[in-house]
Amino acid sequence: MGQYHPQMTADDVVEIVQLFERHHLPLCIDGGWGVDALLGVQTRPHLDLDIAVPHLEVSRIRALLEARGYRDVPRDDTRDCNFVLGDDQGRLIDIHTYIFDAEGRCIYGCAYPYDSLLGRGSINGHPVTCITPEWMVKFHTGYLLDEDDYHDVKSLCQRFGLALPAEYDRFEATP
Repeated sequence: MGQYHPQMTADDVVEIVQLFERHHLPLCIDGGWGVDALLGVQTRPHLDLDIAVPHLEVSRIRALLEARGYRDVPRDDTRDCNFVLGDDQGRLIDIHTYIFDAEGRCIYGCAYPYDSLLGRGSINGHPVTCITPEWMVKFHTGYLLDEDDYHDVKSLCQRFGLALPAEYDRFEATP
């Protein structure tokens, strides 16, 4: 596999979304692209595309992406329900999987609340399903935050009238 120069462009994201649509595979965009989908515009470069998908579709998703040159990218945090696939062009897809029971509770995988996966946004004008604004803000807390997190969360809070979490106060205080 070639050397990575990670960046996932809006065109790359739309191509992946359309590929999943053609194969009737559910996909919910998370992470930085999920933020930009909610905002309806790309606000910064993105190293990867984070997606949430049903765990039961992993074999189909792997086959579909592997046929397009994607391979496993080993990481220390790789698990059965969270792994990264990359191609020779440096495009990276961070795949988060889940299984819900009949009552909509997450019983396996990444702990997405069912209603977090019901957001709607757009990338390059293409409608997409993404994490809801409220959950996107909640998911951007509880870890070591950086400037990209602050940029994303502040933009979401301003657009959707949400309170900026207290964890971001240190960013607000810097001149």
